Amino acid sequence: MLSNYLPVLIFVIIAFIAGTVMVSLGYFLGPRRDDDAKLSAYECGFESFEDARMKFDVRYYLVAILFIIFDLEIAFLFPWAIVLDKIGLFGFAAMAVFLGILVIGFIYEWKKGALEWE
Repeated sequence: MLSNYLPVLIFVIIAFIAGTVMVSLGYFLGPRRDDDAKLSAYECGFESFEDARMKFDVRYYLVAILFIIFDLEIAFLFPWAIVLDKIGLFGFAAMAVFLGILVIGFIYEWKKGALEWE
């Protein structure tokens, strides 16, 4: 039984060694030329002017929840639609419960105003 996993183990070991060798080569052979442009702030183009522990607007979290709602819905609806004829009424009821929970989340998002752009 365990002999079936030997090729997987060998593959993981070889991948780990190859990854370690590549990162090490880049680190030891790569050029080290630090200058002002390389060390400057690069994400938004200017130095941060507030504390990193500042509070975010709740709309960021609401948009994230909205993305998760629609992402989960699509990720589970395609396989369900393919096997619907095989899983019968129980599968239909289970998906109805799942979609009901997602609709509750969507209504929550709607009530909180995450769908309104300012």
